[in-house]
Parts: sequence; structure tokens; C-alpha cells
Amino acid sequence: MATEEPSLTLLERREIEARVIGPLIRGFAEEIGPEKALEVVRKVIAGLAREGGADLARRLGDASLEGFAASLDLWSAGGALEIEMLEKSPERLSFNVTRCKYAELYRALGLADLGASLSCLRDFALIEGFNPEITLTRTRTIMGGASHCDFRFRAEKRQGDD
Repeated sequence: MATEEPSLTLLERREIEARVIGPLIRGFAEEIGPEKALEVVRKVIAGLAREGGADLARRLGDASLEGFAASLDLWSAGGALEIEMLEKSPERLSFNVTRCKYAELYRALGLADLGASLSCLRDFALIEGFNPEITLTRTRTIMGGASHCDFRFRAEKRQGDD
């Protein structure tokens, strides 16, 4: 008899992870100090996100900015993000996140101080793994107390592209 894996949104997965990882990080911080614990957490999370970005590009069969833009629904599933799209072209993808249930989740779990390391940090590493010729600029996040997150992606033109 074949069994199906339960279908979870990314937000649901992050909640399950946070309920385990949060207390682990707190425990390690007590033993080795908060700075060292967060340094290790950030390194591991960035590595996982980079691998996830490369895997996403493989699954899509498209590592273009347009391909990435088409995958935004993965992060928004279940109303996890409310996005205000500003620009969408082969070279640029600009949007603001006006509501982030990931930030709300970490706050509700008492992990607001870890939210940036567990969630926001992933974005830069994910796009690096997806396609290192796409850059992300972000100057504010809801997790950091801003009214919105400003995502600005840019696909670098390769030499010979006109």
C-alpha cells in the first residue's frame, strides 16, 4: 500500500521546524554563548537555503528570474505573504511584502529574536543557489520592525547578451 506524504505549506513546515529548533538554539546559546550559537545557526540555514535554491532551479528546469517569479506562490501559500508587485520583467523583479505570517509566527512562538536568522536570512542564500547571476537587495523587513519588506531582484546581463 502506497502512502502519500502530507501536503504542508512552507509556513506550516517553518512552524514545525521552529518549535524544535527554537528551544535547541536557546539550549546551545546557554552552553556556548548566543553569538557562537547564532553564527552556527546562520551558517547552517544559509547552506540549506542555497541547496534549496539550486533544487528549486532543477525542479523548475528554469533558473531565470522569470522562473523564480513564477515560484513565488510557494512562499505565499496559505496566505503566508501578502505581496504588492511593483515590477516584473526578465531583468527585474520588485515587490513589497506588506504582511508576513512568518514574522507573525516567530513572534507568536516567542522567537522574534531568532526570526531573521531562521527566515529572512534564507532569501539571499536561496537566490544565490537558484542562480548566482541574480542579485537581491532588501533594505527593510517586517521582522526587523518595518512596515514592509522591500524585495528587489535583478538579473545580471551576461557578456554577449544584448
